[in-house]
Amino acid sequence: MNTTLLLGFVFAVIISLIAYKVGSLDRSGVYAAIVVGTIIFGLGGLQWAIILLIFFISSSGLSKAFKTKKVGLDEKFSKGGRRDWAQVLGNGGLATLFALVFGLFPTQRFLWLLFLAALAAVNADTWATEIGVLSPTAPRSILHPRRMVEKGTSGGISLYGSLGALCGALVIALPGALLSPEGMRRLDVVLIITFAGLLGSFVDSFLGATVQSIYYCSTCDKETEKHPEHSCGEPTVLSRGWDWMNNDLVNFGCSLSAASIAFLFFLF
Repeated sequence: MNTTLLLGFVFAVIISLIAYKVGSLDRSGVYAAIVVGTIIFGLGGLQWAIILLIFFISSSGLSKAFKTKKVGLDEKFSKGGRRDWAQVLGNGGLATLFALVFGLFPTQRFLWLLFLAALAAVNADTWATEIGVLSPTAPRSILHPRRMVEKGTSGGISLYGSLGALCGALVIALPGALLSPEGMRRLDVVLIITFAGLLGSFVDSFLGATVQSIYYCSTCDKETEKHPEHSCGEPTVLSRGWDWMNNDLVNFGCSLSAASIAFLFFLF
């Protein structure tokens, strides 16, 4: 193991253990975060590690800051506040892959844009969820804008959530532009990453409204992501979507769509 990878491993272990201590990661999430952090810091370098840290701190911090606002909505989400290995990889897996490829082909600077876009999208999605719960009005279905849905419903969008998504994308885009390699125009980086991240969050909502697995609890008469049991302990049955398309895969699709958009900008 070379020095950079060793430093990346030490950095990842320290951050992951702190995250576990404050309740942001569960035990499996710690192991996954160590792998992700080691690769991104060890192969990408300090700039890549800074962006990863900004993403993790901003998304986790926001989730904790508005935790009380989500009381009563937990029964809709498949998992709690502690991120497990699947959530870590669903949010950061694609960014980790770009860092791995960059380690093999360090002259390909466009990988930096793809890395930023992938994290901007999942950060925008997290911010949209956390800020969206503050909305005084119910969100609307992304497929049927005139139809209101319950807060926390997959595929629901609101003005508050959309503004939150914009801020979440900017949180990655602005420092990403400042840390960009020589030759990249900073304003272009900000615009591309913000647009890609914001659009990626809408792709997440679209997937949530169409193909994500959503279940139904007959006892509570509610839709939920929880399976095989609802919060009340009753079994849930598939209501819509594909049974294998869980929220973690939707998040991965969110980051993939944003990276694809950034790549198209790079080409054209």
